[in-house]
Amino acid sequence: MKKTLIALMFTGLSFGAIAQQPGFVSSEGQQGYFHGGFAGPSPAVSSVSQAKTRWDDAWVVLEGHIIRQVGHELYEFRDNSGTVYVEIDDKYWMGQIVSPTDKVRIEGEVDRDWDGMNIDVKNIRVLK
Repeated sequence: MKKTLIALMFTGLSFGAIAQQPGFVSSEGQQGYFHGGFAGPSPAVSSVSQAKTRWDDAWVVLEGHIIRQVGHELYEFRDNSGTVYVEIDDKYWMGQIVSPTDKVRIEGEVDRDWDGMNIDVKNIRVLK
């Protein structure tokens, strides 16, 4: 323990620096997430029709409704501009229950393949 403490002090680290949470802090001094991360402006919400024109692996944010389940982790998503299939791994639901009447915000990547395109969802949140 003594050697570890000396090594930390020698490298210029202190226990105060270790206890601080990492991440970006905005110019207003606000930290967005407890476990770190970016706290600035987030990507703008796009529409399904805009997402369909994006390149493979492009990040998109959509707001609308999941209207039906098509496969095990495949769903049909609809907003005012159209519909698209979205793939949502079970781990991303995080205990949320969503019905077709609930408006959701999804964030994910455009996934283009030889048989079409869908959105590979990485985050889903029910909007109030």
